[in-house]
Amino acid sequence: MEMRGADVLVESLKREGVEYIFALNGGAAMPIFDALYDADIKMIPTRHEQGAAHAADGYARATGKVGVTLATSGPGATNLVTGIATAFMDSIPMVAITGQVATHMMGNDAFQECDVIGVTRPICKHSYLIKNAGEVADVVAKAFHIASTGRPGPVVIDFAKDAQLHETLFRYPDKVDIRSYKPKVDGHPRQIAKALELIHRAKRPMLYAGGGTILSNASEELRELAIKTGIPITVTLMGLGAFPETHPLAMEMPGMHGSCCANYAFTDADLVVAIGARFDDRVTGNLDRFSPNSKKIHIDIDPSCIGKSVPVDVPIVGDAKQVLAEMNKLVHRVDIEPWIRQIDEWKEKYPFEYRQNGDKIMPQYVIEEIYNLYPDATIIADVGQHQMWAAQYFKYTQPRQFLNSGGLGTMGYSFPAAIGAQLGCPDKTIVNINGDGSFIMNIQELVTAVTLKLPIKTFILNNMYLGMVRQWQELFHQKRYSAVDYHDNPDFALLAQAFGATGLRVERIEDVRPALEKAKRINDGPVIIDFIVDEEENVFPMVPSGAGLDEVIRGLA
Repeated sequence: MEMRGADVLVESLKREGVEYIFALNGGAAMPIFDALYDADIKMIPTRHEQGAAHAADGYARATGKVGVTLATSGPGATNLVTGIATAFMDSIPMVAITGQVATHMMGNDAFQECDVIGVTRPICKHSYLIKNAGEVADVVAKAFHIASTGRPGPVVIDFAKDAQLHETLFRYPDKVDIRSYKPKVDGHPRQIAKALELIHRAKRPMLYAGGGTILSNASEELRELAIKTGIPITVTLMGLGAFPETHPLAMEMPGMHGSCCANYAFTDADLVVAIGARFDDRVTGNLDRFSPNSKKIHIDIDPSCIGKSVPVDVPIVGDAKQVLAEMNKLVHRVDIEPWIRQIDEWKEKYPFEYRQNGDKIMPQYVIEEIYNLYPDATIIADVGQHQMWAAQYFKYTQPRQFLNSGGLGTMGYSFPAAIGAQLGCPDKTIVNINGDGSFIMNIQELVTAVTLKLPIKTFILNNMYLGMVRQWQELFHQKRYSAVDYHDNPDFALLAQAFGATGLRVERIEDVRPALEKAKRINDGPVIIDFIVDEEENVFPMVPSGAGLDEVIRGLA
């Protein structure tokens, strides 16, 4: 049976099990939207293409499935770029589909024409330009395979409008075999044996796990390794929840705003076992001073990440889940009692802590109360000080419990991502922790959330500043607060009500918990609570840019 290229695309997406497409219509994509009109796939029309991309990303992070976004050509496609780059930096499986002008118009500066392949090439895992309807099914199958295997990432499909309209026979591939793309998932047995030898000999070992452990669904194996060996573990911002932070072996997050314990452990360790982590600059600090006395084992599915920033003694290329499963068959408990005593001493002496400032609402207190009332919620943080406080003061115990833009640091990410996460996980409580600067960046998606009656809880830590930038200006630029003063913010509670959501404003400490409790009872649409917090509270601990992890500013005397 012959069908239009646009219909082939929709049928192919159905074969891949796509539930939702986050999209915004436009001229060069209209045949695709027409094909979706009668399809079983649920189309979620957002109010901006960036919102659509972040929603697809949030859906993918929350569920582990491939997120799908769709936009038209030209500005529709370029509005997806930030969302594609966000997914690329954090290795999130996503397929971004864009309409394109007809093939005979390409290269003529036609209306809403843009070289989408050229624009997105540096920020996606792979890309395809479809000029012929007969290519569609094969391209879709390959795109989903590439996006979801190996080190995941976004794949772009740019689809010419005439190819959307031309007819072709529909045949979907039974399997995908790409000769030049064969991700290695099994770690080399000899390298695993070397790693085990180092682990069993170490006196001051530590595990360092990143977002790759969550992407590979390796949390169970990671927990088994830590508990079997008795080795303390630090988990990065992207890996929060991969190992329960309530466990005695947990040292909490490392790096620029990480725990003193984790950072001191890196400095003194004689062995660092990195699993699905890429030695990001926000973790390592000054590379010349990073963990200078340790041997390093690095497990990662992407060989280009190994040795990229930090020299490695035992590289293991493979999927974290499979490599850890093999290691767990042979690993045994290590004798490191003095090291454990030192770790416990650091944890007790240098916890995350803050000081109450008069009768002001402290942002850390709000996070603590959110944890007390919503301990099992999926937390989606935006970017800035509130993101760090959400990482520090909420205790994550499950994988995919904390979602955020870690690599690109995209302000405006979290609210549309919460829409995707809530649709993907309808039975979970989705809590969006936001800032006044970031919330307004994609505030138009409140329309989407209200229309869909999504019970997302959005808690804004409103300090009337672009907080993290203001903190750096205070500490390193003599308090020259340039372009960070947001005292002209609107009343977010009233604005939420204008959109049709529930909006609350909280200015007194005693009202914090009652407001959070009220939000918990509302499940027929989004709730936005605007918490007016201490304006100049800073995030500590802090490792200044260019400093070593042992040069941490603890903040409190």
